[in-house]
Amino acid sequence: MKRVLLSFLLSLCIAPVFSQLLSWTPSFGQESSTPFTITVDATKGNQGLLGYSPTTDVYVHIGVITNLSASSSDWKYSKYVWATTLAASQAATAGTNKWSYTITGGLRTYFGMVNPAENILKIAILFRNGAGTKVQRNLDGSDMYVPIYTSTLAARFTLPLTQPTYIVVPETIVATVGNTIPMTAISNSAATMKLYLNGTVVNTVPGTTTISSSPTISTAGNQELVAEADNGVIIKKDTIRFYAAGSVTTAALPAGVRDGINYEADNTAATLVFYAPGKTRVSVIGDLPGSNWSEQNAYQFKKTPDGNYWWLRLTGLTPGTEYSYQYLVDGNLKVGEPYAEKVLDPWNDQYIPAATYPALKPYPTGLTSGIVSILQTGQTTYNWQASSYTRPDKRKLVIYELLLRDFLATHDWKTMNDTLNYLKNMGITAIELMPINEFEGNLSWGYNPDYYFAADKYYGPTNDLKQFIDNCHKKGIAVIMDIALNHSFGLAPMVQLYWDAANNRPAANNPWFNAVAKHPYNVGYDMNHESLATRYFVSRVMEHWLTKFKIDGFRFDLSKGFTQNQSCDATGNNCNVAYWGQYDASRIAIWKKYYDTMQLKSPGSYAILEHFADNSEEIELSNYGMMLWGNSNCGYTQAAEGFASGPCGTWELRTNIFTERGWSNPHLVTYM
Repeated sequence: MKRVLLSFLLSLCIAPVFSQLLSWTPSFGQESSTPFTITVDATKGNQGLLGYSPTTDVYVHIGVITNLSASSSDWKYSKYVWATTLAASQAATAGTNKWSYTITGGLRTYFGMVNPAENILKIAILFRNGAGTKVQRNLDGSDMYVPIYTSTLAARFTLPLTQPTYIVVPETIVATVGNTIPMTAISNSAATMKLYLNGTVVNTVPGTTTISSSPTISTAGNQELVAEADNGVIIKKDTIRFYAAGSVTTAALPAGVRDGINYEADNTAATLVFYAPGKTRVSVIGDLPGSNWSEQNAYQFKKTPDGNYWWLRLTGLTPGTEYSYQYLVDGNLKVGEPYAEKVLDPWNDQYIPAATYPALKPYPTGLTSGIVSILQTGQTTYNWQASSYTRPDKRKLVIYELLLRDFLATHDWKTMNDTLNYLKNMGITAIELMPINEFEGNLSWGYNPDYYFAADKYYGPTNDLKQFIDNCHKKGIAVIMDIALNHSFGLAPMVQLYWDAANNRPAANNPWFNAVAKHPYNVGYDMNHESLATRYFVSRVMEHWLTKFKIDGFRFDLSKGFTQNQSCDATGNNCNVAYWGQYDASRIAIWKKYYDTMQLKSPGSYAILEHFADNSEEIELSNYGMMLWGNSNCGYTQAAEGFASGPCGTWELRTNIFTERGWSNPHLVTYM
């Protein structure tokens, strides 16, 4: 399922009314509790149902976590099939952007067939629309859970707000030195209750079931809140940990660094550079030395004087060790490194066989959520062999388009090496690999990208890919990379960084993406190629694959979309397809700049555009050196059927000849 991570900021210091993403009655529900009502507030979490209408089209997906569940995703006794609209699963409207669902008869009766030896530990629940296309989740996209208690003493916080994640975390505590932190805790029976801030008691009330306090944070760093209930027999505690920021240091970027990971020669240090204009603070969390996936003073980023860049020099790194990390932005949004060359995916890596990617670093389950980045100093360098390789003449290319996972059952680069003689004997001079950078899922065609610098792990390690390219070059075969730079999908960090949750789209201030697509047939989120931030990023992507992997060029998906010339309305709908295809001088200028970058980084590299624009535009681009796709499917289909004319037109194939199109250069890539 597609997961889009959304950000929502709540200041605990000034908000007069508090509301949880999930609330429930009774407050300490037991297996026998009836009725048991769970209420969701769609203004919180990922806001998946925010503003949703019709309000009656909301249903629950519900199950339980028991002592026999293997993990947080191991729901037991789930009641309803996804995307069904049974009356028994329908939620009731509980106010604006709120819905509730009531369980009667006790949990064991409701869920049915619960093994008497099993203990129900949590209710697992999602609220969704009837079609299952809009889903209310936690802020990080995870499932929601309600704890189940026994009759023994229990205590929990109701303030600060917490997300109903599997391991409960603060909803969005964004705190700095000098802030007050409203704290309220409750217990299920009378006890002496205490509240602590960093080990110091801030309030004590005997013989009560509720206690509150609002202590002031005096020092920057990690904070710990504890609620304690003591009935003289047993003591129960609830704990919340968070980070309080100090002042941000302003400093210019060190000399010689650029966006992304900058490794140093001694392999023990690296400087991270993160472009995030307008953000309040940035830190790095991960398994870096002393971090342990929690925010730390030592891992706070410095901000450049213009407020556009954040940077941090990491030291004490062990050469060859893979460190996983994320950027924590404004205290609540976790994103991966946009320039990372390897990432870990909590949803899809588990399906990558060890034979395909040996010793893949495990995802830090239970410590964070979302995609995480990898940095590694002292990486094993690939020794390139095909030193005498010369690219085939682009006027005579015979290209084999290849989706690795469909071409080979093993879907790995090592096995592909054994197939090169077969391909060469077919007479091909180039292999066009359908997208091989990280995309959402493992089995996609790859046109839903999220990380552009990382080779997809489902096909094997990075050096195996380099060896495959090297072996192709030894046989005189060029390697062309199919790439989708018209758009990104929701897991892309640059989409998440500036997100309009209310409208479920990139925010108007996103440096890389349009809020709505400018052109027809867009998928995902539309890139703004007039933006200097986008142009810089795309140029770095090209440089990366052309120089580090010795790719011979690119086939650019949906190249006609590289325009800010509006051919759709303000909502991205009601598009004029004919207008989109007309001569567009601004689009031509964008492509000439990108082609110049390619030739600067790798002279003679191929640029193949999936363009299908007005012939005058294609002539200008082909005269500049670019090649363009020519769709001859109809002609070949008609010829194969043996009919001179028919539903697909005629069997004429003359448009496969560039001169028949009025072109001066043979830069036409036709296909059947």
